Amino acid sequence: MSNDLLCFRLLFKNMKMKYMNVTNYVTKWNTCLNYVKRNNSTSVKTKWQSVVGLEVHAQLNTESKLFSGAQNTFGGLVNNCVSLFDAAIPGTLPVLNRKCVELGVLTALALSCKVNEVSSFDRKHYFYADLPAGYQITQQRAPIANGGVINFQVFTPGIHKKPYKKSSKIKQIQLEQDSGKSLHDSELKRSLVDLNRAGAPLIELVFEPDLEDGEEAAALVKELVLIVQKLGACSGRMEEGALRVDANVSLRKFGEPLSTRTEIKNIGSIRGVAGAVRHEIERQRTILDNGGHIINETRSWDATNKVTIAMRDKEVVQDYRYMPEPNLPPLRVNLHTKEDTQDVISVPLIKETIPELPEDSRRKLIEEYDLREISAIQLVNEPALLNYFYELVSDVTRNPTKVANLLLNDLLTVLNKRKVDVEYCTITVNQMKESTDALLNKQINLDIYRKLLDELFDRPIDFSVLEIIKEKGWTLESDETVIEQKCKEVLDNNPKLVKKYKEGKVKILNSLLGILAKTTSNKMDMAVATKKMEELLKK
Repeated sequence: MSNDLLCFRLLFKNMKMKYMNVTNYVTKWNTCLNYVKRNNSTSVKTKWQSVVGLEVHAQLNTESKLFSGAQNTFGGLVNNCVSLFDAAIPGTLPVLNRKCVELGVLTALALSCKVNEVSSFDRKHYFYADLPAGYQITQQRAPIANGGVINFQVFTPGIHKKPYKKSSKIKQIQLEQDSGKSLHDSELKRSLVDLNRAGAPLIELVFEPDLEDGEEAAALVKELVLIVQKLGACSGRMEEGALRVDANVSLRKFGEPLSTRTEIKNIGSIRGVAGAVRHEIERQRTILDNGGHIINETRSWDATNKVTIAMRDKEVVQDYRYMPEPNLPPLRVNLHTKEDTQDVISVPLIKETIPELPEDSRRKLIEEYDLREISAIQLVNEPALLNYFYELVSDVTRNPTKVANLLLNDLLTVLNKRKVDVEYCTITVNQMKESTDALLNKQINLDIYRKLLDELFDRPIDFSVLEIIKEKGWTLESDETVIEQKCKEVLDNNPKLVKKYKEGKVKILNSLLGILAKTTSNKMDMAVATKKMEELLKK
């Protein structure tokens, strides 16, 4: 069924057309058509549109916690970074950490949010063993910032043929403290509590429900990780719990209001975000197709079995019994001047410190370095690769496209083979420069280039690339006389292939060149060899 026909059926089945004027008709038609293009035929047939909204908690990069002087660190000894306030000892009072406010404002500005001149803190009550006070200090009613938008690229090889742009609106950004961590021992049947994380500074970013699937949700989180890392606001290390994602997922008939949602709590990886949302959409679709109803509940993501698991009924706002925090005055910032005092933070001054953001980097790579959109996306998604790229193209003799291809294809191939993340690549910038120059200057070929990169992992970081090439005998033979002689030997030893070539089977040339490469340990300049082989075959 064509997109136009699917669009026609959706439009007339789900929209009230009786009083629709031409302008509204065109608008609705375009909305339907965009939806049809983005969704497969199955989802259209069942008439379910998936709706996804995210809530992201990012732990701020500060030395101390949000309201106490306790150390804010990961991996410390259990219950070793806990102040009296963090443990909710009676008589202790919160003292707001100025650095947390600055990082919260910086993140809000980078996401085009409206920073509020006055914000306030609330108590959010719930009773967990890892929350000693019985409430969390947050900013529900008057957050530090509202509005804003995040723009990102959605591209998953194997799922999307090409990237497409997407954006998600931000409802609010609020400062709040983290809870502790419960440790459950199933064998001993007991639970223990580590309060090192209790009181750690967080910003919660609440996004509007304007995403459609797991790939879009994962792409948003990836972009957010890149942004907070670039700002220095958060490490973005999801494996350490520095950034955690809650996903709200629901299905509705196209054109109808939002329906009952489920919340997937504390997803700890970008891949997990895509998998959890994808599974939950399919789970809800199966229930609805069979005539069932979705329950408003909180679920968790089982990354091992790739399923979401019911945890508890979803709390509503009334369950938290919000009340103003009596021990903290309203938080005021200066929106208009660059006067930064001990008591009031200047927002204009913070705005001047915003660095080049991922969206700007992609645009720069495309416009200034003439890279393909996909290459730009892949480089920006890996800051370590992007740093290599900028360092390598600082010398104008190196072609940016060739450099990008070497990084994205060859370096990543070596890293994947060794199961090493790009972030932990031990090859230095100077070694990358020497290796790349050796290839571009035809001292080595592409096959040797990959072997050279692999060899560098086993050498000291100050080891010379040229010494390795000399030691291994990897220097490329470019002397035309030597290459011609080797080509003659191949032809003399393979008369049957030569005969087939002269009978018109020109693809035999590739076989002959393969034999040459194998017999010379792939140390010939194949561009010269191809030319010489063709000349000899024509004689």
